[in-house]
Amino acid sequence: MNPEHQELFDKCLEVLHKNDKGNHTKPASGLYPHQWLWDSCFIAIGLRHVDVQRAKIEIETLFEAQWANGMVPHIIFEPDRSYRAERNIWKSWSSPFSPDDRSTSGISQPPLMAEAIWLIGEKLSKTERTQWFKKLLGDLIRHHEWLYNERDPHSEGLTLQIHPYETGLDSTPPWQVQLHEHSKPKWIEFIEWLKLDGLVNLLRRDTRYVPPGERMTNIDALLYWDIIGRFRRKGWDISKILHRSEFCIEDVSFNSILVRANKRLIQIAKVCRMKVPEHLTEAMKRTEKALETLWDEQTEQFYSRDFITHNLILEPSIGSLLPLYAGTISKDHILKLNDLLRDHRQYWTNHPVPSVPLTSKFFSDIRYWQGPSWVNTNWLLINGLRRCGQNERAEELKQKTIETVKKSGIFEYFSPIDGRGLGAPDFSWTAALIIDLLSEDKG
Repeated sequence: MNPEHQELFDKCLEVLHKNDKGNHTKPASGLYPHQWLWDSCFIAIGLRHVDVQRAKIEIETLFEAQWANGMVPHIIFEPDRSYRAERNIWKSWSSPFSPDDRSTSGISQPPLMAEAIWLIGEKLSKTERTQWFKKLLGDLIRHHEWLYNERDPHSEGLTLQIHPYETGLDSTPPWQVQLHEHSKPKWIEFIEWLKLDGLVNLLRRDTRYVPPGERMTNIDALLYWDIIGRFRRKGWDISKILHRSEFCIEDVSFNSILVRANKRLIQIAKVCRMKVPEHLTEAMKRTEKALETLWDEQTEQFYSRDFITHNLILEPSIGSLLPLYAGTISKDHILKLNDLLRDHRQYWTNHPVPSVPLTSKFFSDIRYWQGPSWVNTNWLLINGLRRCGQNERAEELKQKTIETVKKSGIFEYFSPIDGRGLGAPDFSWTAALIIDLLSEDKG
């Protein structure tokens, strides 16, 4: 590793040490004090290069908060009394399935556990790998069964998501369209009409640490809170939620990650010489086929789909490219997505890959998931491009990602135009995934 990359590697490692809580890693100081599901998965992927035993603990802690129905929640709250208000927003204890000894959110996030578990296993001896896989396999299967039991009610292959937070791409445009069209209550319209939304900053945690222009708007924040309140009152019971739901989305990014996770789950089970239940393997096959139904021939890209109407939501985002990570789409679709990624007018910016194309009406180079480039989605694309045979493009994206972080610092996200760091500084998954990318060049 060259000296400049070694210096960046060391800085990233310092960030992980700074944010280490012992049995999990917080994403960033102040703004993100708890444990998040897919953050911990990305963090563990990087940690495996420097402390594989600590990486194992990062994943095991997620499963310690698993619900009785199999769901792994997207937030596991710190027990500190100062976070009581945040725990009360979710009231996970209103569900009989929630754990008795931990407060969590009531929803999940993209299922990256299998990917993280497999990659950590590559760093273990054969005996330790098998033992560790066996320790986690049952819980991992239960989570995937939960995804299909509760989130694929018609056995069509695609899982539905009930809140934007479940995608990990919180304020991504496909959800913004649905929220504003179908889910704006009168009281929020009244606040918007009176232009009182600025008062919401008094209640928001994120805008205490990050400039408001870099986060979702106050009206969007109110809409997100309103949905949580409605689901909380239903005790996080999916049958009640779907019975009166105004909208649910089969998110293309979530389902792309699920396809890959299913493949990893089968690999993990094979190492353990155990079989994945047949009903689950059949569901997995349906997901691979169903992912292709999210392709739109006219615009030649993938989109998320409205669960209720089955209409594609023709609003492009980084999710349109993430079927590359799934690794199962047709060669024709791979080539067309590669061309889309290389388009300088949309995604191939000075500091790629923006979370929203430059041509989108939602594009802002600094606002959260409505334009900035993120290291985690770049990592997913690099991984997918390699498995699709697009090695040159993957290597170019890898180097651009490393150079952006080296230039601007270990931030949460970055302007795709000038590369400046945005959001929270000393961000854990940025640090971890840069460690992972740099570790490929060691030797």
